[in-house]
Amino acid sequence: MKFVSILPLLVCNFYANSQITRVWLTHQSEDPSQIVVNWHTQTPGNSEVIFYTEGMSPSRVTQNGHATLHHIEIPLAQQDVTYHYRVKTGNEESETFSFKGYPSSQKELRVAIVGNWGYADNPDLSQLISDDPHVLFTLGDNIPDLHQLCGEGVQDCIEPFLKLIDSQPALFQTTPFMPILGNHDKEVRPRGTQYPPVAVYDTNATAYRKFFELPGEEWKWKFSIGDFDATFIGLDLNHITDYGTTWQTCHAFGLNSDQFRWYSSTMEMPLRGHIITLQNEQNQRMRSQENGKWQQLFEKGTMVFAGYGYYLERAEVDGFPYFNTSLKAGDQYPDKFSKVLSPVGGYMLLTFTKNQPARVETKSLNGTLLDTYFSRMK
Repeated sequence: MKFVSILPLLVCNFYANSQITRVWLTHQSEDPSQIVVNWHTQTPGNSEVIFYTEGMSPSRVTQNGHATLHHIEIPLAQQDVTYHYRVKTGNEESETFSFKGYPSSQKELRVAIVGNWGYADNPDLSQLISDDPHVLFTLGDNIPDLHQLCGEGVQDCIEPFLKLIDSQPALFQTTPFMPILGNHDKEVRPRGTQYPPVAVYDTNATAYRKFFELPGEEWKWKFSIGDFDATFIGLDLNHITDYGTTWQTCHAFGLNSDQFRWYSSTMEMPLRGHIITLQNEQNQRMRSQENGKWQQLFEKGTMVFAGYGYYLERAEVDGFPYFNTSLKAGDQYPDKFSKVLSPVGGYMLLTFTKNQPARVETKSLNGTLLDTYFSRMK
């Protein structure tokens, strides 16, 4: 009888079955000198990232613990290079993935902005991916809700966010992802047609803040790419007309609120270049809040992006640009100052060159260029 060893097959099958596939990248520092590698495992254990660039010896960052949701921050010491990395927990190890280091100021920086991912029904992002952005920002509503997968009232369940990662694994493994909040990211009970006796939304965004490692308090944050004088500010503004009811979804936004004071102090900082505000509420509605004080703060920057409704838009108020974008096509709520309005799903691609205006391209999901705008600098 011929003897055949099955040990190599068992070993190969063990590692094949235990590979980690849910991996995504974010930033918890306010600048791109560090990046967070995130992953999920079924079995709890420690967290380790092995990373390197071509020609360099691998580095490791390890954190002991007993986690299934892993977040490890690693330094990005070089620009204009490709980083390779893999993650490990116990006997589970991922394959090797890669991402672009941020460009130096002699080159160009590409940023994609999307909205309403949660209701876009598996959008085709092939054109966005072919634009090869260095970082991807969202405008909220990253998931449909929490309660369908988690049960009503459960605030710390991350399953809908894992489903989001599963929808585009290669994109999340290779491109830093910086989301902001929409109401659906916090919806722990069905909204219904009238105010219920208990809160529908978890205004603290427990699951979102557990899942994503972001700067600051995470429900609001600032991220700056200094080589291109680009600062992105994420706010928690959505369904503001429901504030004070059991449909309330966002943090307070009045003049004495933590959010308004923080945004005001941020906009008073000596920022220069491109100052970009990201929010989920209708631009026109937000401009009127607090007797126009929100509009005054917005326009201390250089542009505002919103993810309200299912359409693409550029509006201008005395030359200041307000954009709306959505991966889903549908309901439109045109700004009275609208210049460009399109009822299709798409995204925004921003291109930055040192000491030059930023180019903002409005693109449909099939790659059609709908609008090009050059934003002024501070």
